[in-house]
Parts: sequence; structure tokens; C-alpha cells
Amino acid sequence: MSDTFDYIVVGAGSAGCVLANRLSADPRNRVLVLESGGQDDWIWFHIPVGYLFSIGNPRADWMFETDPVPGLDGRSLKYPRGRVIGGSSAINAMIYMRGQAADYDGWRQMGLTGWGWDEVLPLFLSQEDHIAPPSDLHRSGGEWRVEHPRMRWDVLDAFGEAAALEGVAPVADFNGGDNAGAGYFQVNQRAGRRWSAAAGFLKPVLNRPNLKLVTGAGVTRVLIEDGRAVGVAYTAAGRMHEARAGQVVLAAGAVNTPHLLELSGIGDGTRLSALGLPQLRHAPGVGENLQDHLQIRPYYGVRGVRTMNDLYASWWRRPLMALEYAAFRRGPMSMAPSQFGAFAKSSPEQATANLQFHVQPLSLDKFGDPLHAFPAITISVCNLRPTSRGSIHATSPHPAEKPSIQPNYLSTHEDERVAVDAMRLVRRIVAQPPLARFNPEEFRPGAGARSDAELLAAARALGTTIFHPAGTAKMGLASDPMAVVDARLKVIGIEGLRVADASVMPAITSGNTNSPTMMIAEKASRMILEDARA
Repeated sequence: MSDTFDYIVVGAGSAGCVLANRLSADPRNRVLVLESGGQDDWIWFHIPVGYLFSIGNPRADWMFETDPVPGLDGRSLKYPRGRVIGGSSAINAMIYMRGQAADYDGWRQMGLTGWGWDEVLPLFLSQEDHIAPPSDLHRSGGEWRVEHPRMRWDVLDAFGEAAALEGVAPVADFNGGDNAGAGYFQVNQRAGRRWSAAAGFLKPVLNRPNLKLVTGAGVTRVLIEDGRAVGVAYTAAGRMHEARAGQVVLAAGAVNTPHLLELSGIGDGTRLSALGLPQLRHAPGVGENLQDHLQIRPYYGVRGVRTMNDLYASWWRRPLMALEYAAFRRGPMSMAPSQFGAFAKSSPEQATANLQFHVQPLSLDKFGDPLHAFPAITISVCNLRPTSRGSIHATSPHPAEKPSIQPNYLSTHEDERVAVDAMRLVRRIVAQPPLARFNPEEFRPGAGARSDAELLAAARALGTTIFHPAGTAKMGLASDPMAVVDARLKVIGIEGLRVADASVMPAITSGNTNSPTMMIAEKASRMILEDARA
């Protein structure tokens, strides 16, 4: 293949894999996919429990860090992003979650035609290969495999019973448009193995002669001539390259996409000038509007019930877990980071559930650290609709310099209030008889934190990212000065350039963001092909 293509896709993560598959389905389309990470040829990319070894490992993770966050006592957080084909879907929690119908209807109410729930649900369905029988809410035959977890825990079942007594009713499926309730998550696995976007969408079509994948390819800028994107410059194998195309699609993610736009001369003019970058398009919204789900992670020591902590602490159990997984693809090694979830309201005035729980039969101080030596559970809770807004911006004209990431967590009174209410709800659930019988002891934040001020201080000390950055190149109307792309995901003011990843979300979805990002890529590919036929 030559260095001239019909489409260049920047990034082979969750969105880029979908785009590569769909755009290359027509053999007349020549498609180049550039991925700065490597191949998924490491065993821990495929065994579900491998997230414990992938997150915080430079082989799998770009190892981003935030700036010191004022709302978190000035702490800087690790900010994991997948460094491999499949992107963060190769290291994430594998949770299949669409969000709430109200999320997408809210986008449509902003004037973003075509993005309502009734319009995006068929896109989710078109990708699904769900283990459940086909219905109005699930389909089979697609590339994105969805299964039920292959292990249950008594302590998680008890959490569900306790949540029901606190008004959070059991639910069998979080993906019907209203995810309120408690139950086991559905996961992106196939027969006990992680099913990444690369496994589902990219690797099965790499034999197409019109599709070219280059890994280890760091895109340094989009080539723009006379207001039109005509290609990209990138480094690979120690050399500079240029590739040209009729259209460039950025799918580099909510961290790298705004960074690349700024390096290409698209961003706030004053900021670009201060960095010595060219000013090709004044777009003050680039890198702004960063939203993320801040998780607060209380954990409790328990008695009289099995948890992953005590299984892992027993050296003789580890080979048995490995054998169970090798023989049956079941057991602890088939586990997602969080098996059980719940969605609830932090207060009655919330229109829909605004809290998500990720409940884990284990505890550790942070991902990458060893499990604690005592039996424990973690009841992580996050605010699904934060009002705090952060930013991601280039710090240098040199592409190798990592961007500044400032999430600005807990920077609004509303987010502070929700954090306190969330922690009180955790305690009310834990106090219910189904969990109380295990004598839970609150290790963090600790029972001494009682007042609103003390609980807020605990939230600042405990809060961390749940890995859902979004919104940094948001969709909007032409009348919105902070909009970066329009409803057809075209970069406003630049021809031939689109963005199709989580950065285009005007408001973050109410749940895990991986599958919504892949839906965005599905819609983007259809719009791109529609425009080509017009």
C-alpha cells in the first residue's frame, strides 16, 4: 500500500478498532490505522485478573499522572490509559454498560440531532454478541461479546440483599435505559477471557488488503493545508513519516486527542502562542470540559466469609486458582476488577440514579499495590454526573512531552455534597443485617469520620479516578464557542478532520464509558460512509 489513503485513523483503542473494522469493510476504501502502543502479545492482556498487573505497568499503561488536584488535598493521581491495540479495553474493568437513556436524550436536547437514546440504542445492538437470547435490548452475532461473570461471592450476594433493604432493588440487567438497582455486572469476556476491542473488531479483519495497521506509531501532528486536514506526520521505528488521506479521524482518546489537536495548531490561540505552536484554528474548547467519575473507595474488614484477600494470601491456593482457570476458565482468575454493581440516588431530588457502586471482594490501597493480608471488601462509589470540570493541555511544542491533566475533582459545592451523601449511603447499606452479620469493620475512612466536614475530608483523602475521562473535544452547536466538533463529529472550521472517541461527549454518560465510546465510533463510521456516498 502507498502512503496515500482514503482514511487515516489515529489510535487503535476502543474507538479506533471499531472505525478500522467499519471503514475497511468496503474493499475500495484504503485505511491506515496508527497506534502508538504495541501488540497485545502479553498473557495478562487476555486473562481477566491481569488488570492487577497491567495498570501501572509501562508495557500496558501510558503512565499518565495528573497535576496536583486542589480538591484532593493537592494529591497527584495515576491516570491509566491502555498502551496497546485495543487501548484501555485491554486493561479496563470489562464492564458492559451503556449508561442511561436520559444521558443521550440530554445530548439531543442540546441540539445534537441523532444522538437520542432511541437513535443510539440500535448502534449498541449492532455491535453486540450477547450471551442472553435476542430481545429488544440485546442481540447476538456482533463483534462485542457480552457474558455474565463466571464466579459469585457470598459477600457480594449479601451486599445486594443489604442494598435492597436500603431501597436499591435487585436488577438483572443494567442496560435497559434505566440502570437503577443492584446486581452482577455483565462483562466483555468470551469463555472466561478478556474480550477487548482489538479481539472483537480489529484482529479478525487485519487480513484485509485495504487495511494497514502500524504499531509503535506516534502521531506528532495533523497536516493541515488551506484549512483542510490532508494527512498526519508520525514517528515509527525511529524515523519520521508522513501519510496522506482524504479524511483523518482522531480516535486517540480523551487525553491524547486534545493534546494532538493543540500540537496541530487547533486550540486556544493565546495558549498555542505561548507554547510556540502554530495557530491554524482558534478553538478555545480544545482540552476544556474534562469530566471524570471520581470514585471514593471505603473498605471494610469482614469475618466469616471468603474474600479474594485471604485466597491470594494462601500461597497453596494460588496454583489451584491457576489450575481452575486453565481447566474451566472459571474462578478468581476470571474475575473483572468489580463483579457487583449498584446504581442509586444520593438524595431524593435526583431525577435518576446519580451514584454507581463497584463492589469488590478484595481490598488494596491502590491499583498496582498488593492485596491486604486480611479478608475485606471494597465498596467504591462514584458521582455519575459531576459538575466539576477540568482540562487537558499541551505543556510543550514537543510531542513526546506529556500533557497537563487537571481534573479539578470536588471543585463545586454540588460535588462535595454528593460525595458526603454517597459515603453515608455506603454506611447505611453496610449496617443492614445481611452484611452486618460479617462484623464489618471500616478501615477507611474509619468510623471516627462522622460530621459532613469529616466525611468531605475523607473523600478528599480517598478519592481517585475510576478511569473515565471524557469531554475534552466536546460536541456542540456552531453557536457554542466551546464546541470542538459538530453533531456529525466534524472538527468545526477544519475540513476533512473528525474526532470519534470519548472526548466528544458533551456530558459524561452515567456509567462505565468504554461501550459508549465504541458506540460513538460506530455512529462516526456510518456518518463518514454516508458523506462519502453523498
